[in-house]
Amino acid sequence: MKTKYEQIVNVANIGRRSKIDLNEIFSMAEQEILLPAQYDTPKRLLLCIDVQNDFIEGGNLAVNGSVGDVKRITRFIYNNMNGISSIMCSLDTHVPQQIFHPCWWANSFGEHPTPYTIITYDDLRANRWHPVIGELKETAQYLSKIERSGNGKKKLCIWPYHCISGTEGCNLENEFAKMVYFHSMARRSQPIMVPKGTDPYSEMYGILKPEYSRKRIFNTKVALAIERYDEIYIAGEAASHCVLESVKQIGEHFKLHPEVTRKITILSDCTSPISGFKSSTIEAFNNFQRFYGMNIAKSTSIHF
Repeated sequence: MKTKYEQIVNVANIGRRSKIDLNEIFSMAEQEILLPAQYDTPKRLLLCIDVQNDFIEGGNLAVNGSVGDVKRITRFIYNNMNGISSIMCSLDTHVPQQIFHPCWWANSFGEHPTPYTIITYDDLRANRWHPVIGELKETAQYLSKIERSGNGKKKLCIWPYHCISGTEGCNLENEFAKMVYFHSMARRSQPIMVPKGTDPYSEMYGILKPEYSRKRIFNTKVALAIERYDEIYIAGEAASHCVLESVKQIGEHFKLHPEVTRKITILSDCTSPISGFKSSTIEAFNNFQRFYGMNIAKSTSIHF
């Protein structure tokens, strides 16, 4: 290509909230002579989970290793510019008053829980924690449902305030965004943005649906896209939570269609787990490979 990687991405600025001049990015992209993505055969989708400022090192819910992940994701896009047909980005999107944020809860002294506190249905029944914003009945229903659906393994975790709608923390990481939009203009391919996590009464780690929702939310648009593309590559943050749950949901949804799940490749060097979850994440990814025929590969080993 005419444009060098370094003209698009400043690696030293990853996670530093640098200014984006999209006019310059688009001008460079328009100088490239690349086949429009609509003519690609096969058609490949890069699914990037929550590559947002608040999840990058220095953000409100930072994932260790995320700066390196962004570097490798952007390099993967650049090196395979002619082979990636579309880029889909999920965007964790919240308001302050949500069930997993501290302000929702208080103890008998009126104190809010600190981030990373685990709150169970039994805690609610014993009045160790009670909702001060949401309705008691719906809050109790949520705790009960997620614990039963996860065979007792799923619990509500209180997270630091993060990805609040309209804030910088909710935006795509800037250097990553530059590469996404360079690809968009160079390949004439509209990036697909998918907000998730807007229901105050539910967590939504996965891209297809919340952990539990009384509204029965399901993202049909994303499921149809996964079915339509010939190859799907998955990257983003955090490997142990939103990436893992997204891949799990895709596997469960298409479990009777191995021709779909076999199309999926997890880019193992483009996603990092939250500290303490590395071994369980590796185990889960290996299970996806064994049960669904999904692939696990390093981005540097893939060339289109």
